Amino acid sequence: MTRKLFVTTALPYANAPFHVGHMMEYIQADIWVRFQRMMGHEVHFVCADDAHGAPIMIAAEKAGLSPQAFVAKIAAGRRQYLDGFHIGFDNWHSTDGPENHRLAQEIYLALRRAGLISVRAIEQFYDPVKGMFLPDRYIKGECPKCGAKDQYGDSCEVCGSVYAPTELKNPYSTLTGATPVLRSSEHHFFQLSAQRCLDFLQQWTQEPGRLQPEVLNKIREWFATDEHGHVGLADWDISRDAPYFGIRIPDTEDKYFYVWLDAPVGYLASLKNYCDSGRARAGGEPVSFDALMADPALEQVHFIGKDITYFHTLFWPAMLHFSGRKTPDKVFVHGFITVSGEKMSKSRGTGISPLKYLELGMNAEWLRYYIAAKLNARVEDVDFNPDDFVARVNADLVGKYVNIASRAAGFLAKRFDGRLSADIGVEGRTLLDGLRGHREEVERLYEEREFGKALREIMLLADRVNEYVDQHKPWELAKKPENAAVLHDVCSVCIEAFRVLTIYLKPVLPALAAQVEAFLRVGPLAFADASRALGAHTIGTYQHLMQRVDPALLDKLFEPPVVEAPAPGGEALAGTISIDDFAKVDLRIAKIVNCEAVEGSDKLLRLTLDVGEGRTRNVFSGIKSAYRPEQLVGKFTVMVANLAPRKMKFGLSEGMVLAASHADEKAHPGLYILEPWPGAVPGLRVR
Repeated sequence: MTRKLFVTTALPYANAPFHVGHMMEYIQADIWVRFQRMMGHEVHFVCADDAHGAPIMIAAEKAGLSPQAFVAKIAAGRRQYLDGFHIGFDNWHSTDGPENHRLAQEIYLALRRAGLISVRAIEQFYDPVKGMFLPDRYIKGECPKCGAKDQYGDSCEVCGSVYAPTELKNPYSTLTGATPVLRSSEHHFFQLSAQRCLDFLQQWTQEPGRLQPEVLNKIREWFATDEHGHVGLADWDISRDAPYFGIRIPDTEDKYFYVWLDAPVGYLASLKNYCDSGRARAGGEPVSFDALMADPALEQVHFIGKDITYFHTLFWPAMLHFSGRKTPDKVFVHGFITVSGEKMSKSRGTGISPLKYLELGMNAEWLRYYIAAKLNARVEDVDFNPDDFVARVNADLVGKYVNIASRAAGFLAKRFDGRLSADIGVEGRTLLDGLRGHREEVERLYEEREFGKALREIMLLADRVNEYVDQHKPWELAKKPENAAVLHDVCSVCIEAFRVLTIYLKPVLPALAAQVEAFLRVGPLAFADASRALGAHTIGTYQHLMQRVDPALLDKLFEPPVVEAPAPGGEALAGTISIDDFAKVDLRIAKIVNCEAVEGSDKLLRLTLDVGEGRTRNVFSGIKSAYRPEQLVGKFTVMVANLAPRKMKFGLSEGMVLAASHADEKAHPGLYILEPWPGAVPGLRVR
C-alpha cells in the first residue's frame, strides 16, 4: 500500500548560516525520505526559515537593514549547503510568507473561538532608552542566588539557578545599558492549563509509536503532580509587545505572536506554498493543500533536536488539535553532534564548518555516510571523531564497497564487451540470493531510523562479496584463456552484487548511486529492484567512483579560523606617550559619598566625591544609562583630580571619573566605571 507522508525538519532561525548540527538533522531526515521514495511512497518534504522575533529585529537594526532584507540575505546562502550535501527538500519557504501570516491568524482565531485564549496583564522589564519590553536574553544582572554578575534574565551560568528576570539584582539592558523598569502590559495566553488540554495531551503522547521512550519519560516529568496531587501545565504566553518583527495578533494594534507560535505553523505554510505553486504532485497530478491535509491517510512526521521537544510535543499538537487540524503522527527527536566527545568550539578548533568542508573539496557523501553510521532511533548525541571518520570511510566505502566494482568492471569491459553473463553458476546465485534475502531487514532498519545498524548490515554483506572475490581471484583467472567462462561468471556476480549493495546504500549516498546507475546503464534504482537480476545486460565504462579521505584534509578542516585581532574596545590605541606625559595626569582614588540624578538631563548623574582633601568635590558624569544613583553611593572609583574645573549648565564639575566603554556603543552597549580593590582609601594616587 502506498503511503502519503508530509515530512519536515526543524526550522532554522534566520540569523546565521547553517552549522553542522543543522546538516546532521537534514541528512537524517533526507535519508529517511529517500528511503520512503525508493519504497514507492508519496512524500512531501519541506522546510522554511524561522524569520521572526526580537533577535532578528535587533540584528537587522545593527546591520542597517530591514528585518525582511536581513532575513533574505541569510536565506540567499542556504542553497549552497543544501545542494552541497544533497539535501532534497521539495520546498524551502519563510515564516514571514503570506501563507504563514494567514494560517497563524486562522489557528489563533480558532483557539479563541474554542475558549482557550485568555488576556491578562503581566509585569515585565521595559528598556526606557530603547523603548521596548525586553526578552530575557536582553536582560543581565546579578544572580539572586549566588550574586554572580552579568547573568542573563532566566538562569545563572555560575550556580545553575533558574529564576524570573524580575528577580535579578541590579538589572540592566544589554541593548542600551539602561536600568529596566517594570511596566504592565496585556498579554494573550493559550490555556494549556485547561483540563481538556491536559486530557488530550496525555492521550496524544501515549499513542504507541508516536514518540520515543526517552521523550515519553521527559514528558512524564512535565506532567508531574504538585503537592496537592494535581497534574497540570502552565498557560503559554503567546504574545509580544511592539516593536516586534512578527505576525500581528488579530484585533490588536500593538501585539504580535511570540515566534514559537508561528514558527511551527511554518511547516504547514511551506507545504501550502509548495502545493499552491503547482509543483506538488502525486501520480502526475497536482496536489491540493486542503485535500492533502484532510486526507486521513496522510502521515505528518517531524524531525527535531532534543532542545525543542517541549514545543513540539505539547504546544504544537495542542494548537493543532483545538484549532480543528491534523496533529503530528510522529515526532522523531535526535541528540546533538559533538567533536571527539566535546561540544563544538570554533576558537578551540573543534567546530565543523559545513561550508569549509565543501570548500576544501571534501566529498559530501563521506559526511553523510559517517553521520548515518552513528545515527539510531534513540535520543543520543552523535560524536564526530576525525580518526574514526578517516578509518570508517576509507575502510567501508572504498575498501569494501567501491572496490567490488573496480575489481570486476575492467575484466568485463576488456574481455566481454561489458556484457554480463546470462546464467551464472550455483555458487554465484547462492551469494546473490543471500544478499537479496536481507532486503526486508535493511528496509526495516531504514524505516525505524536505525541507520547505523542498517549500514553495519550492508557492510557485512559487502564482506561476503569480497570473500567471494578473494576466493575466486579474477586477476588469476584472467591469466588463462580456458578460464574465460568462469571469469565471466565471477565478474558478473560481482557487478550484480555491487548493484544490490548500491540499492541498499542509495538513501545515504544518492550522488554516488546516480553515478553507479549511469555506469550500469539502469534507471533510478528502487528497493524492489534488489529482487530482480540484470541478466544478460551490457554495462558502461567504469570510472573511479570515490577517493579515499586524506587525513591532511581533516587537519585543515579543524584549523581555527584566522581572525585579525580587532582594535581593543573597537578603536585603535592612542599614540605613544612618555612617562613624563603620564605623570601630568593626577589619578586619585575617590569615594562616592552621594549620587543623584540631574534634573533636566537624560545622561548625567551628579557625584559627590571624597578625594582625601578634607572636602568633597562635585562631578557630573554621563553614566545615567548604566547606573542608578543608589548603586554607586559608598563605592570607590578612580578620578582625574587635576582636570581644570568646567562650568556646566547644571553647575561646576571639578574633575572626571573614569569609565570604560566600546567605541561602537550601539553595537556593544555597556558602560563600566573603574573600581579599585578592597583596601583602597580616598586620596591614594594611581601610578
